[in-house]
Amino acid sequence: MKNKIIYFWSLLQSSFWFVPLQLVLASLIAAICFIYLDIMWDFEPSGHISYYVLGGEDAARSILSTIAGAMIGVAGTVFSITLVALTLASSQFGPRLLQNFMHDGINQVVLGAYIATFTYCLLVLRAVKSDGEMVFVPNLSIIFAIFLAIVNIFLLVIFIHHISVNIQADQVISNVNLNLHKNFKRLFPKEENGATMSVLDEDKLLEKKSKLKDKIEVCARESGYLQSVDHVGLFDLAKTLGGLIEVKKHAGNFIIAGQVLALIFSAKEVEEEKIDQVKSLFITGRKRTSTQDVEFSIRQMVEVAARALSPGVNDPFTAITCIDKLTDVICYLTSAQLPSPYHLDEEGEVFLITKTISFEDVMNVSFNQIRQYGEDSPAVIIRLMEAMLTIYDYAQKQEQKKIVKKHARMIMHLGEKSFVEENDIDDLRLRYDQLI
Repeated sequence: MKNKIIYFWSLLQSSFWFVPLQLVLASLIAAICFIYLDIMWDFEPSGHISYYVLGGEDAARSILSTIAGAMIGVAGTVFSITLVALTLASSQFGPRLLQNFMHDGINQVVLGAYIATFTYCLLVLRAVKSDGEMVFVPNLSIIFAIFLAIVNIFLLVIFIHHISVNIQADQVISNVNLNLHKNFKRLFPKEENGATMSVLDEDKLLEKKSKLKDKIEVCARESGYLQSVDHVGLFDLAKTLGGLIEVKKHAGNFIIAGQVLALIFSAKEVEEEKIDQVKSLFITGRKRTSTQDVEFSIRQMVEVAARALSPGVNDPFTAITCIDKLTDVICYLTSAQLPSPYHLDEEGEVFLITKTISFEDVMNVSFNQIRQYGEDSPAVIIRLMEAMLTIYDYAQKQEQKKIVKKHARMIMHLGEKSFVEENDIDDLRLRYDQLI
């Protein structure tokens, strides 16, 4: 249940309607409360303040109409600017980066604030009465409307500044890198955080599987990207069955309808209800998300670098910035705790085997495509070699260093094949020799 809540919360955060809808609902409540307060309290200030606050019903209607008309007009402008920014981001940095702009809280708040102010003014405008003997001018409600209008003026300035900054290449890369760091720290903490990271005895695992004669394949109901897997729910369910569940896919994999998601090993026949329960713990969708998919944020960075290295753009400086940011993240990963595929109980018995991502997988996703696209750019290839040198210095395990050497050899081979200038080859070989 917790896994599903996190998934749906992520969907709500990336939508343009959730925050504006909340602000509109808040404006409805505020309008009702202020009108009720005006009914219960006859607010009539004196002195200089009265020149700015008090007025007849015609003045009240004029103020509220002006604010409401202005707010809905600016809301249309804000929406247009947002669409232009999304179009520029999609064409320059890649369509997968649109999700980052959709997650941007300032864009959602600004759009919602103008619509909410418009709604508030409409409700208060309807409450102004001048029919015969009944005259009602909600002064407190009008004061609050003026206050909202002033706040929205400042929000417009903030919004324009925010948009102009966020469409810059360096800022886009920094935002992706920040999200990447957050995901890595959440999924790969520096220290154990209550998760079992034990290495299982393979003989013990084979012995348990031999006792569990019944093997059921759990197949996907529909095609799509695997967005989330509830490992805690699968572990509890496997413990309830007294068997073993082996997950065959991880978040980010594309699933075909009918493809095997997991295997259930059990000593007795498993009810159809339990199989459906296992299926419900896998969430698939039409696109990849960063909830559990480590590769998603990395591919966003790689896509920016790949577009920068395309012949139509030819911007190696942006690609080098992406390499630097990826190097920073992978240096963190060298000392992080990668999850174990084996999930054990307190007695050390395994109930769940998951498919996890390795250090080599992250290295391949991060640098293979940049190396391939950067074939014609010696500056990018040399920076890639410098990145390998930096990661090698941070690597703490021999297995990690072996993987870094493998990538360094591929970079060196590409440089020797594609570089025309001998001095560039010497610069690359100098860095490669330092690493070796």
